[in-house]
Amino acid sequence: MQPVTERDIRSSFVNCSKGDAKRLPVPKDLAAPPWDDLDFFGWSDPSYPGRCYLVFPQDDRLVGVALRYETGGSGRAQMCSICKTTHTGSGVSLLTAAKAGESGRKGNTIGTYMCTDLACSLYARNKKSPGAGRRYREDLSEEAKIERVLENLNAFVARLYS
Repeated sequence: MQPVTERDIRSSFVNCSKGDAKRLPVPKDLAAPPWDDLDFFGWSDPSYPGRCYLVFPQDDRLVGVALRYETGGSGRAQMCSICKTTHTGSGVSLLTAAKAGESGRKGNTIGTYMCTDLACSLYARNKKSPGAGRRYREDLSEEAKIERVLENLNAFVARLYS
């Protein structure tokens, strides 16, 4: 993924108002993330537990998504639907997002089980390992795992518009 600016991020959100996008907390140090290892950029809201955001390059634009999740976790091992990493405790959460447009303004949402730390790109590249969870042994190459992350994330983002 190419590095992004705060302005890029704020103008990319498709499922919240421009005012909400203007007020949401963007990480201060946008030079720090390992951009070459990211398929999307995600972060949690430090002032509001249970809120997180991700921006994802799609076609020729950046798509931003505001998400929510229940804090605390189930305590059971669960698998991320995006990168297929298994975590225990609160490592995987059901992340929900308001749909884009009129449907979202009516309260319709979509959800997916995803790594709560939003580090799917790093798990797929074996740059990060889950705390007490694990990655199942797969015969897939790193490139195939990265492609799976992209396909699963594209499918999730596409559901925002349906």
